[in-house]
Amino acid sequence: MAPLTLDSTILVFGGGGTIGSSTALHLARKGYRNVRVLDVYPIPSAQSAGNDLNKIMGTSLRNPVDKQLSHEANDMWKNDPTFAPYFHRTGRLECSGSPDGIEDLRKMIKSLDDAGLSHTAEWLDSEEEIGKRVPWLAGNDMPGWKGIYFVDGGWLAAAKAINSVGNELSQNGVQFSFGESGAFERLLLSEDGTTCVGAVARDGTEYRADRVVLAAGAWSPVLVDLEEQCCSKAWVYAHMQLTPEEVEQYKGCPVVYNEDLGFFFEPNEYGIIKVCDEFPGFCRYKMHQPFGAPAPKPVSVPRSHAKHPTDTYPDASEVTIRKAISAFLPRFKNKELFNRSLCWCTDTADANLLITEDPRWKNLILATGDSGHSFKLLPIIGKHVVELLEGTLQEDMRQAWRWRPGSGDARKSTRAARAKDLSELPGWNHDGTKTKPEEIVKENAATVHPTSAIEPSGTSCCTVL
Repeated sequence: MAPLTLDSTILVFGGGGTIGSSTALHLARKGYRNVRVLDVYPIPSAQSAGNDLNKIMGTSLRNPVDKQLSHEANDMWKNDPTFAPYFHRTGRLECSGSPDGIEDLRKMIKSLDDAGLSHTAEWLDSEEEIGKRVPWLAGNDMPGWKGIYFVDGGWLAAAKAINSVGNELSQNGVQFSFGESGAFERLLLSEDGTTCVGAVARDGTEYRADRVVLAAGAWSPVLVDLEEQCCSKAWVYAHMQLTPEEVEQYKGCPVVYNEDLGFFFEPNEYGIIKVCDEFPGFCRYKMHQPFGAPAPKPVSVPRSHAKHPTDTYPDASEVTIRKAISAFLPRFKNKELFNRSLCWCTDTADANLLITEDPRWKNLILATGDSGHSFKLLPIIGKHVVELLEGTLQEDMRQAWRWRPGSGDARKSTRAARAKDLSELPGWNHDGTKTKPEEIVKENAATVHPTSAIEPSGTSCCTVL
């Protein structure tokens, strides 16, 4: 790539989401003067997995790159004023009662010890010890459960954090294009077809640029042919409304994650608890022709809750969500659920990011492949995208995030099984019906904050980390 200057024109498609907004933030902080964020929706984009009530905050030790990223992110969540208000250090419990899950916990403890981080975690060897450390679970039926308690863990107020990034971008002169003028249609290429010189939006607007960054999350493999390196998948969640008395009782509860069941968070300031189950995700394959594909091909195409607000989740997910509630929060097992939703992310085969210059078109930068564990990187992942743009990205990151078609099965990724297709699962598609009035009221109560020109949307999604 030719060297950039601070006057270079840079487009960030998907800039209303996690990786895109972080990239724009670090470009702005480095003094780049011609940065344009493009998205279908304003920041935080209603199609972004990061537009959520909350995300789990934790440290990944899968490999040295993940460990470095986790430490960098943790520092900024604690100390950077754009992010620090949105890190809630309630603690985090990881637990399991299955032989495989307990073995995973033991491996986690060993990894922490090997990394010199054993002081950050406490092993809990029985349900009694779990109940003492996390009294909100005391008395629950937890046969054979063991756990690890992370005192420094907690949760991130996801949509609010991206909204905070949007505010900083506005104050630093970043340009925005939303709606049809921010929706990616195709690349603009040089006469010989080897260099990206800009992009065309859905309304026909042509944007010339020195670099184009595609950071569109689950929509990335739909927009540009990624040659099966990414598979977009949906996970599910539901919300519960607590009474003021119940909110007081559960205030400060740690994040509880059980790999056999799912996870939940303490209630937010509006008394909403989010509950998720744990499973390998759902896909939605359609014949589709992304830019660069010679013909239509099977692609897992997300279906946005923002555009299809009556969509919920499959009937099978109601069973697994209720099972998680019965295990974690048995007193609420009969509580009404609302805002049942699908949330879309995109997996790579090895669960590493795909952040690289596209080898087919110079100056097109791919920044995607979150694999469900990237929101915690919001404060810092854009720094490394900018390093790639400037030619200074460290070699182990360059290798981990390289262009790698044929490297494995992204539909399975590192999960327990391949994702099931939503076409096989009834109960989630409610085309032709209207959103229940009580769901609209509760969703708005949970998300409307008339304090800023850029506000978190009512649509929320969930990923594990």
